[in-house]
Amino acid sequence: MIIRLSVGTAMGLALLSAPALAEPVKGAPELTHNALYKAAKLPKVACKLNKGTSRASTKKYVTKLVGCLNTAWKPAIKDFVPVKVVFKDADDKQSCSTGLDVRGSFSEICTTEIRVRLADDWIKAKSDLTVFTSIARTWGGVVTGQTGIGEAWWGLENGASEPVMNEQNRRYYLQIDCFLAVSAKSVGRQVKDWKPVVKVPDFWKNKFHGKTGNRLYWLDKGYKAGKPGACNTWSASSSKVA
Repeated sequence: MIIRLSVGTAMGLALLSAPALAEPVKGAPELTHNALYKAAKLPKVACKLNKGTSRASTKKYVTKLVGCLNTAWKPAIKDFVPVKVVFKDADDKQSCSTGLDVRGSFSEICTTEIRVRLADDWIKAKSDLTVFTSIARTWGGVVTGQTGIGEAWWGLENGASEPVMNEQNRRYYLQIDCFLAVSAKSVGRQVKDWKPVVKVPDFWKNKFHGKTGNRLYWLDKGYKAGKPGACNTWSASSSKVA
């Protein structure tokens, strides 16, 4: 979890901070013209996932999914570095990105690995909707991290107005949604309705997802295209990232 806020807001919030520039971003080619956008459609990856309702089966599910995502995104990202998943001890509730304790299951990026805490909410669930969505959403951060998008977003001007900077946060997280959908298409996940996916919350209070209609737009766009070039939220109009 990474956020950037305007200077005035950041003074009161130590954990959060947001990017600048309004309208389609200019002067930041790593965001608007990233080489990732020229990548071909992600390959179809055979990824048979069976979650089960035990800790062992859920752990196996997550490990399998991360492996599939490594395979899916390798051709699209120059100098791609495979990401491993590390499972936290059951009593380790602390998030590396927020410093806060999280009661239930969650996944996040810590340095160069995906760390996962498994609790009964994921383990006992018969549906894999939440765990798949959470892992695939976290994976979006792997994409932005290995392509320079995350660094460029973080490096945007900090002195703009709060509304302008909030828009840049939405551009980032809507792109994460879009990458999630591209991942889903590549691993063969059948999705006819994205509304249940949108309802899966982050483990932290993320207010920068954007309007539901726009989230559905980017999810659908990424899924139909199956390639990261469909996810250039940085060149989109403000109305598409509201």
